[in-house]
Amino acid sequence: MNNESKTYLKNLAISPKKLRFYLKSIKKTSPKEALEGLFYGKQKATKILFNALKSAINNAKQTLKVDENLLKFKAFTIEEGLKLKRYRPGSRGTPKPILRRRSHIKIILTTDLLKKDVIGKDVVKDKKNNEKINKNNKKKKKQILKI
Repeated sequence: MNNESKTYLKNLAISPKKLRFYLKSIKKTSPKEALEGLFYGKQKATKILFNALKSAINNAKQTLKVDENLLKFKAFTIEEGLKLKRYRPGSRGTPKPILRRRSHIKIILTTDLLKKDVIGKDVVKDKKNNEKINKNNKKKKKQILKI
């Protein structure tokens, strides 16, 4: 079972340098905590990262069918996108270049379900045999053995 979700946002109208400023603090936390922290940012970069991370979490919840508390970052990168090249007139007819930079955001979220003892409400990992057993089935097995 593939337990990772990929989200890739292209050509966002902000330079990668401005987005990377917040990247270290986001990577240290879980995606849910990072989303709560970015919600209160006033800068354009925090709003863009908030929307990107919210989209990635919703994608992961849909594809993996997992609660957002179990998600972790596998990769979170900000890459350089297209550059719009413009020019301003300078002295003596020389062009002064302007680069309008764009960026790509790549987010990969994963889950570590096998490391958890409790996977769902009814499913528990049997520590002796290392297999998943439904709680109701476990009770039925005990009843059968008593008879």
